[in-house]
Amino acid sequence: QVQLVESGGGLVQAGGSLRLSCAASGRILNIDDMGWFRQAPGKQRELVAQINRAGDTWYIDSVKGRFTISRDNAKNTVYLQMNSLKSEDTGLYYCNAPVVGRVLYPWGQGTQVTVSS
Repeated sequence: QVQLVESGGGLVQAGGSLRLSCAASGRILNIDDMGWFRQAPGKQRELVAQINRAGDTWYIDSVKGRFTISRDNAKNTVYLQMNSLKSEDTGLYYCNAPVVGRVLYPWGQGTQVTVSS
């Protein structure tokens, strides 16, 4: 059973930076596309960044140029570097392997990001 453990969240002022990490146990991640999801207060969880096995990336428009997703297959870890944070980036951040209409693994506990304006 794969377990995903997210970390690195916190409280930061607008304009600040955070680096999130997602460590996976139970399976080698380098064969899966991986993504970071965000659930803002009162909203549905949404995919904000994705990276495939080749290292190609995709971002939702609202984070382009500010967020960078990366992966270290040797460490079985996926990262999300978040710069120039805005109050609208506030939410609970999760990682998982997105496929069409669903995700592959059980959700982890997420890591809270709070951006104060």
